[in-house]
Amino acid sequence: MAGFETLRLERDGSIVHLILNRPAQLNAINYQMLEDLWAACETIEGDPSIKVVTLTGEGRAFCAGADLRTVQEQSPDPNKWEEFIRLWHRVFNRIEALPVPVIAGVHGMALAGGLELTMVADLVIVDEEARLGDQHANFGLVAGGGGTQRLPRLIGLRRAKELMLLGHWLSAREALEWGLINRIVPTGQLRGKLNELAAQLAGLSGSANRTMKMLANRGLDLPLTEGLELEIRGVARHMSSADAREGLSAFVEKRKPKFA
Repeated sequence: MAGFETLRLERDGSIVHLILNRPAQLNAINYQMLEDLWAACETIEGDPSIKVVTLTGEGRAFCAGADLRTVQEQSPDPNKWEEFIRLWHRVFNRIEALPVPVIAGVHGMALAGGLELTMVADLVIVDEEARLGDQHANFGLVAGGGGTQRLPRLIGLRRAKELMLLGHWLSAREALEWGLINRIVPTGQLRGKLNELAAQLAGLSGSANRTMKMLANRGLDLPLTEGLELEIRGVARHMSSADAREGLSAFVEKRKPKFA
């Protein structure tokens, strides 16, 4: 697949591996990485044969947050800083809205903006020695990459405030207990377990996964009655798909379905 300055995209059948590739900077996010992530999303959206995306980091860490040089260059000018943050939000919103499941695999650290990046993935698995944290408060800063809004929705308002206001780290075990991640894997096994989970998802119905992701994401902030109406329409459309017909046939015939 196409190369990027700050990312690698590797294709494995219907799975795309998206790898942050600024290891010397602990995969800190700068303008170029945001632009590369935007282009990567465009590539993924334009290929209906892609069923799963994995998101990992090269080197010693998943992502250490915003690049300090970029912050120092942009933050003195409120207009420039807002422009940078608006780009960040557009990119992260697009990752979150990708039609296929996105699995983040975290090792080392997911700090500040790196933590915010995990929040736009659908599933998150973490090396048992990894740590996750916000830390903006420790330096008189405020999370600006979506953290103040997504974190309370993921783990609840009380715990989100604790993590943000005190600026401390969570161990992998704490992150699991708080509902911030899905699974912990033994040290050294992250990539293998990530690939196993991606292959499991890729073997299921792409149409069903796309529909379930869309319904869950769009319905989250709707009143229940509107969310249920969204579900009715979405499921009705899906039931006319080839995957739904194959799944029903397989169930009746007591065999494993073969999805396109």
